[in-house]
Amino acid sequence: MTVLDIRKVGDPVLRKPAAEVTDFDAELRTLVKDLNETLAASRGAGLAAPQIGVGLRVFTYHIDDEQSGHLVNPVLHFPDEEMQDGDEGCLSIPGLAFDCRRRANVVAHGQNMYGDPITVEGTQKLARCIQHETDHLDGVLFVDRLDAETRKEAMRAIRDAPWSAQANPAIKLSAHR
Repeated sequence: MTVLDIRKVGDPVLRKPAAEVTDFDAELRTLVKDLNETLAASRGAGLAAPQIGVGLRVFTYHIDDEQSGHLVNPVLHFPDEEMQDGDEGCLSIPGLAFDCRRRANVVAHGQNMYGDPITVEGTQKLARCIQHETDHLDGVLFVDRLDAETRKEAMRAIRDAPWSAQANPAIKLSAHR
């Protein structure tokens, strides 16, 4: 297991849709362990494989020492129309957070690292995290979901950040609005 570098906004890997996992082997289990260790070291809520440069549909999550796990090849369903607003940040956009509207409840179907089917039901923070990490697997960043005024503010803050890898990162609208 290894703590890996987290890719920052502007890195092309963050904008590419990740490939579906088809091999549930030792390499995948090592990836999940590396994601968990990197997430723990960063003290984040979730981490997707593209954020460490791996273009596979895998993410890990850890919410308030109560809910943790991983999902492979997640597919999201929304049981209702309830929405939530709240600050959202990203390990690939360090130190910045903005108000982002998300669904309040989600049901995620996928697999574990052994290929067994699993379902994760999330509300509030976990729902936000699952949606955020699944967006990463689709090449979408949370700033893409911000309203126009907040998105402009976010892009200014990103351009001004000392870690910014690119002067004008691309904004992509999510297919999962």
